[in-house]
Amino acid sequence: METNYTGIKTLETSTDSGPKHLGNLRLDNTYSRLPEIFFQEIAPKPVSDPKLIKLNRSLAKELGMDPSTVEARDLDILAGNAAPQESKQIAMVYAGHQFGNWVPRLGDGRAVLIGEVIDESGARRDIQLKGSGPTLFSRMGDGRASVGPVIREYLVSEGMAALQIPTTRSLAMVTTGELIARERMEPGAILTRVASSHIRVGTFQYFYGQKDDAAIRLLADYAINRHYPNAGENSNPYVELLRSVVERTAELISSWMLVGFIHGVMNTDNSSIAGETIDYGPCAFMDDFDPSKVFSSIDTVGRYAYNQQPAIGLWNLSRFAETLLCTIDPDKEKATAKARKVLETYWQRFEKHFHTGLCQKIGLEHNEANLSLAFQLLDFMSETKADFTNTFRNLPKLITTPEAFNAETDNKLGLSDKFSDWSAKWEAKITEEAKPLDETLGDMNKINPLFIPRNHQIQRVIDFAIEAEDYEPLEQMLSAVTNPFGENPRLKHLSKPPKPEEEIKQTFCGT
Repeated sequence: METNYTGIKTLETSTDSGPKHLGNLRLDNTYSRLPEIFFQEIAPKPVSDPKLIKLNRSLAKELGMDPSTVEARDLDILAGNAAPQESKQIAMVYAGHQFGNWVPRLGDGRAVLIGEVIDESGARRDIQLKGSGPTLFSRMGDGRASVGPVIREYLVSEGMAALQIPTTRSLAMVTTGELIARERMEPGAILTRVASSHIRVGTFQYFYGQKDDAAIRLLADYAINRHYPNAGENSNPYVELLRSVVERTAELISSWMLVGFIHGVMNTDNSSIAGETIDYGPCAFMDDFDPSKVFSSIDTVGRYAYNQQPAIGLWNLSRFAETLLCTIDPDKEKATAKARKVLETYWQRFEKHFHTGLCQKIGLEHNEANLSLAFQLLDFMSETKADFTNTFRNLPKLITTPEAFNAETDNKLGLSDKFSDWSAKWEAKITEEAKPLDETLGDMNKINPLFIPRNHQIQRVIDFAIEAEDYEPLEQMLSAVTNPFGENPRLKHLSKPPKPEEEIKQTFCGT
């Protein structure tokens, strides 16, 4: 199939013979070759005294950059004080449903897409500065970010990447030398975010709200070319686009559920067409397991609670499907029927991924009996308020050293007669299956993390950064969450759930 949009071309890199620093790398911007109704061309607002907090050297290398040193021009680009070579910098427009309420225009209110790069694998990646100043879409905001939310997004996104969950990434954090007003006065900061793209369900919704079918088709063609080129070979590429996004979203949300992650603000403008976790605002990993857990201070009715995330995923996809009807078939009834047929595959895809993963977390093959056993464990964890992460991580110790299991899980499960019956059944199942016991228990420790970005630990890192400009706790926590499956006695304290006085019950957007 030939699509209407043909603007994506091979990235031209600098001809300089020196190392490829951000400052001498030519960035492309294929999205900026769409019509101007898709974005505002704008440069970041300069800052007074930028200082580098952290450069993600492994990600920089992945993007084809030399991470060994950060030159002055690199820092200027990361702070928004200089522009990359030949790249058109833009803020993207989009709309969205926020907590179910329609907002016809949102957009990048504090972020600028500075360009795109082809990484070492040949994939195209966006580079965006978040907290880079006001744009046309700021809605009276200051367009800035404070150091707290920037650190939170860096820690959680890099933790998610290490858990092998599709996510935007964090390339760098820079302080701006300015104070900004939030819950308290905080140092300003800019996050350099890397994504497969920043196209959202809300991007399509903006043009749907404008009744601009031509723009929707153009955007769909761009998304197919960039993310789902195989869809272009299908007899109906737009049905195949929908199918691809449905599949990726189902698998993404099931991956969240398997690690106890709560996004917190699953608005359609925070739903990525590329199937990546995006916009870490009031997100959190659960400590004690509560299926209806909510952290976000603005989610007063639990719309985005842990156990509501799969259904919200489908709701968001349904809004995406609405926007594509004009491309799927000129007959609206036929288009609706075709889209509905694709949406009906969502639950099967979600459950297959979630149920298989849940059985793997307890070391068993996926079948109905083993799945029932896994759900029984979740029930016990909910009843006893057992820690989600530590319970799964320490299950092997039920067989090897039961006393250690009880110690690591604060005896919350071990004192229950029902759990004793469960553990006997589980051990019998483990020994029934064909794999050697050591291999099974080792495999469990490869999928059940020891370290996650826990709320109370993130807050401790932020407090040290703000109050003392001390980033050693940040480095320690990054060492833990970017190696989530490995034992590290030096960082063992970072695997512990919060004490009652440390527990954080609410999280905030920080915007």
